[in-house]
Amino acid sequence: MSPLQFLADLTNPDLAFLPRALTIAVLAATMCGVVGCYVVLRGMAFIGDAVAHAVFPGLAVAFLFSGSLVVGGTVAGIVTALLVSVFAQNRRLKEDSVIGIFFVAAFALGIVVISRAPGYAGSLQQFLFGSITGIPDRDLYVVGGTTIAVLLAAFLLHKEFVAVTLDREMARALGLRTFWLDLLLYVLVTLAVVMAVQTIGNILVLALLVTPAATARLLTDRLAVMMILAPAIGAGGTVIGLYLSWSWDLPVGGTIVLTLTGAFLLAQLAAPRHGLVARLAS
Repeated sequence: MSPLQFLADLTNPDLAFLPRALTIAVLAATMCGVVGCYVVLRGMAFIGDAVAHAVFPGLAVAFLFSGSLVVGGTVAGIVTALLVSVFAQNRRLKEDSVIGIFFVAAFALGIVVISRAPGYAGSLQQFLFGSITGIPDRDLYVVGGTTIAVLLAAFLLHKEFVAVTLDREMARALGLRTFWLDLLLYVLVTLAVVMAVQTIGNILVLALLVTPAATARLLTDRLAVMMILAPAIGAGGTVIGLYLSWSWDLPVGGTIVLTLTGAFLLAQLAAPRHGLVARLAS
């Protein structure tokens, strides 16, 4: 399928779900790109995977009672993030241990809940691998509003997030409330993940959070430029991935992830200062 045919499909009234899915995917990729910069800089990619597990019971409950998947996933993710933040204050346990316990338990709860729904196998596949056909109109407004809120929070608290990311002890000495900043960052990650789950799936959503930011990290040493490049790479990869998926009848989530991975490998090879070619030539 040519790009012109894809554009024609986007404007076809009988395929109204396609532009809706593309819009939500691009907005989610933009959120994930910005929040993912903090995730990559802090070396906390595990938290993205854990949050994807944590939102699952909320998605399952919302599906079971015909509610909003976005609202259900957000509530479940935030509740789990609160529990992790509170229990992680116990110095006897490291944060990653608490995360592993609570987020995997949340995923197990989601499996138990979704198993009670009719058409269990099909529903589980949609949650795990994403779908572009089952996104209702109301979610477009929810995702749009959430994107604005997440980007605004990241803009207003950027200096604080960077301080906590680069040196927690120094940030604490400066009087920053690291506990609340950590909690807010968990919430932002949760919101970004929930918005992306519907199109890319629960299993693959980590790639949308980490890969664009990691790619941008290879291309620049400046954080401000990285914060612009990451959402641009994520949004561009999402558009190309959805186009390839639609053209060749491929799974949308997997195609988007492979597209983003291709961009990462290209940057790893040809980045101006940190690419393999540049390092060999120096």
